[in-house]
Amino acid sequence: MDPNKPKTTAKDFFLHVAAMVLLYASVGSLVTLLFNCINYAFPDALENSYFYYDPYTASMRFALAVLIILFPVFLALTYYINRELRRTPEKRDLAIRKWLLFLTVFAAAAVLIGDMVALVNVFLNGEITTRFILKVLTVLVVGAFVLLYYGYDLKGKYLESPRMGHLFGILAALAVLASVVTGFLIIGSPQTARMVRFDETKVQHLTDMQWRIVNYWQQKQKLPPTLAELNDSISGYLVQTDPQTGANYEYRVLTPLSFELCATFNKESNARKVSLM
Repeated sequence: MDPNKPKTTAKDFFLHVAAMVLLYASVGSLVTLLFNCINYAFPDALENSYFYYDPYTASMRFALAVLIILFPVFLALTYYINRELRRTPEKRDLAIRKWLLFLTVFAAAAVLIGDMVALVNVFLNGEITTRFILKVLTVLVVGAFVLLYYGYDLKGKYLESPRMGHLFGILAALAVLASVVTGFLIIGSPQTARMVRFDETKVQHLTDMQWRIVNYWQQKQKLPPTLAELNDSISGYLVQTDPQTGANYEYRVLTPLSFELCATFNKESNARKVSLM
C-alpha cells in the first residue's frame, strides 16, 4: 500500500456523496420542469382531455421546490469542494471522488447515447413532433453540460483554471434561474395554485353528485327534485357544499331526462351538462 496515497475520511465521503446526490436531484428536477414547460407550450389534445385543468402543474411545483432548495446547496457544496481541492491537490486522487466522477460521466454519456437512439427510432417511425424534438434537445443539452463539466473535472482543469469552474457555475445558475422563472410564469403564484385546488375539489364534488343523481334516476325512474334528496342516512352521505364559500351547488332539472349542476369557479372550466337520453 502506498503510504503517500490520500485516505478517504468520513468528511470526504459525505461531501462527495452529498454533492452527487444533489446533482442528480437537481438535474432530474430541471429536466422534469423543462419537459412540463414544453408540454404546456405544445399540449397534446388526447392527454389533456382527461383533465379539467393543466395536468402539469403538480409535478412542476415539486420540481421548482427541489431546484429552489437543493440547487443553491449543490452550487455552494461544489464551490467548497473545489476550494478544498485547490488547497490540498492530493485529494484529487481520492477513491470515492474518482468513482463518483467516473459514474457521473458514464451516466451522462449513457443518457446522451440513449437520447440519440430514441430520436433515430422515432424518426424512423415517422412520429417526429415539435414537442418530442424539444425534449430530445433538452436532454441533449443538459446531458452534454454535465458530461463536459465532470469530464474537465476528472482532468483537473478547475485546479489549473478556477475561472473555468466559475463560468460553468454561472451558466448553470442562469439556466436554472430562467427555468424557474418560466415555471412560475406558467403555474402562477401560490394563491393561484390554491384557487385551482378549490376548483378541482368543486369538480370532484360535481362529478360525485352527477353519479348519485344518475343512480337515483336508475332506481326511481325520475330525477331528484332537489339535491337534498340525495342525502342518505344509512350510508352517511350528505350533499357537499362549495368548499370555498360554503354555499350550496346549483341544481336544475331541465327535462325529465336531463339536469344541470353548476358551481362558481375561479378559473375557466368546461361546463358539464348531463343528459340521460
